[in-house]
Amino acid sequence: MPQSNPDIIRALFAAYRANDRKAVEDSFTGDFTFTSPYDDEIDKAAYFERCWPASVSGWLKEQVIERVFVQDDEAFVTYQCITTDGKRFRNTEFFRFEGDRIKRIDVYFGATYQDGFFVKQQG
Repeated sequence: MPQSNPDIIRALFAAYRANDRKAVEDSFTGDFTFTSPYDDEIDKAAYFERCWPASVSGWLKEQVIERVFVQDDEAFVTYQCITTDGKRFRNTEFFRFEGDRIKRIDVYFGATYQDGFFVKQQG
């Protein structure tokens, strides 16, 4: 039975938390692209080269998916994270699906706080 898009998203986040690169790779299409404030439509290989070493394993204490909005083959996900050094941030990601795989992710970073105070991010 095929997974729903929200289930695919939750499985992806769980794979990140488990540092399961193969599961993450398998969830992406061959022509997957990724965009963030630091990356503009990089391909799957560049994503794993640039972003995987900074995966959540080791520096993230908690990650909670707050909401998933799905319409057809697209979804928005908002999640909150707490790092091991006490910083807290919230991001939103836009997903595009092709069948049961993720074709595209666009990340929108939120502000970061530590001990209740805004932390300016380095660009």
